[in-house]
Amino acid sequence: MGDPTPEPGGTWQVPLRRTPQQARSKARLARVLEAAERVLVREGVQALTTTRIAAEAKVSVGSLYQYLPDRDAVIDALAAGYFARLEAAMDDLVDSASAQRWDDPVGVLIDAYAAIYRTEHGFRALWFGSSLTEQTRAADREHKRRMADGIRRILLALGLARDDEALARACHAAVLAADALAQEAFRRAPEGDPDLLDEAKLMLRGYLTGIAARYR
Repeated sequence: MGDPTPEPGGTWQVPLRRTPQQARSKARLARVLEAAERVLVREGVQALTTTRIAAEAKVSVGSLYQYLPDRDAVIDALAAGYFARLEAAMDDLVDSASAQRWDDPVGVLIDAYAAIYRTEHGFRALWFGSSLTEQTRAADREHKRRMADGIRRILLALGLARDDEALARACHAAVLAADALAQEAFRRAPEGDPDLLDEAKLMLRGYLTGIAARYR
C-alpha cells in the first residue's frame, strides 16, 4: 500500500491494497470500515483483527483481504477517514471566517473541534491508543500541517496577519499545542474537561495576540 496522500481540496485517499471500482464493492468496503469503527469504539485497537472485523461486517475474511490485508491497513484507513472529516470541517470554518467577523477566533475553533471530538468516538479511541502504525503517524504529521494551513487561512481572512513563513510556523506551533491540550482534556473526561479547554483558549488567545502584534 502507498502512503495516504491528500487529494486537491484536502480530501484524503484511503490507503488500500485495491481500490473498489463497482458500486457494490464500494458499499462493501464502507460496511467493513463502519464495522471496524464499531469494534474500535467498543473493544479498542487490539480487537481490530481481520477475523473480528469480517464477522462484525458479515463478510468473508477473503473479501476483506482484497482491500485491507491486516490490522495496520485497517488503522491507516480509519485514520485517513478521520483526517478527511477534520480537514473538511476546517475548510468550512475558513469559509465562515471569510464571510463573517469573529470576535473570538480561538474560542470558535476550540469549541468547533471539541464538538467534533465529542461525537467522533472512533477517532478518540484511535487517537488515544498505543497501536498507531508508522504510516498513520506520518499521515498525522501531514494532517497537522494541513490543519495549520487552515488556521493560517483563517487569520488571513480575518485580517489579523500577513502571509509569510513566520505565520505558517506560528500556526503549526498553535495546532501542535492545541492538539496536546485537547488530548489531555478528553482523556480526563468523555465530554472534554471544560476547565482545561478554557485554559487552552486562554493560552492560545495570548499566542494569537502575539502573532497579530508582529504585523502592526
